[in-house]
Amino acid sequence: MSGHSKWSQIKRQKGAADVKRGAVFSKLTNAIIVAAKNGGDPNSNFTLKMAIEKARAENMPKETIDRAVKRGTGEIGGAAIDEVLYEAIGPENIGILIEAATDNKNRTTSEVKNTLIKFGAKLAGSGAVSYQFVKSGKILVEMTGKDRDEVELLAIDAGAQDFDEHGKDLAIYTKPNELKIVKEALENQRMIVNEAVLSWEPQATIEISQQSVSQKIIELMDALESLEDVTNIYANFDIKEEHIENIGN
Repeated sequence: MSGHSKWSQIKRQKGAADVKRGAVFSKLTNAIIVAAKNGGDPNSNFTLKMAIEKARAENMPKETIDRAVKRGTGEIGGAAIDEVLYEAIGPENIGILIEAATDNKNRTTSEVKNTLIKFGAKLAGSGAVSYQFVKSGKILVEMTGKDRDEVELLAIDAGAQDFDEHGKDLAIYTKPNELKIVKEALENQRMIVNEAVLSWEPQATIEISQQSVSQKIIELMDALESLEDVTNIYANFDIKEEHIENIGN
């Protein structure tokens, strides 16, 4: 794997996209509903288990989580929530993948399209961007007091494919169907897993050399992130560390 989507790291580093708590809960609820369509037992539905763990990390009430699971399984009524993947081309021809969960695809498409246009980006056809990415499992392991070589060896033994620094965490990448195996192997060795998700990772990245373009890209990603129906964003840009530090200064 020759590149990694840098947005999640920048978002954490800059505290980007300060989404209101209600919007955060809405995103998490939709993710649970979608995951629960494939079964309401998190012990046998790993995607649901990950969605619930993420919701708990944000202190979502148990009653809200349980209600979302029941909506997903059809035990209680509610508008159908569907997953949508948007492909877009941004400044400097960067590729962007936007995952959304929505009860109104027309509304969500309009919101995404208008946001892209505002920052000089545009929607692309199906397959026009996604071929530049590969679906991977991504695990963030807390590294405080840990030896990186030791953690990497444990992960490799469990089936990990690649590694990347992610702030104070170590990002471990796996095949999608081996995410659960690697996560559980690390936890069995008393590693603290801060996040385990399925992610779109770029096969190559586009280096952004100008500060002004970096600023525009981050503003675009922030604006997309703030949309209530958007659940995840991935991109193939590579922004210099000094550009990130200077944004907003």
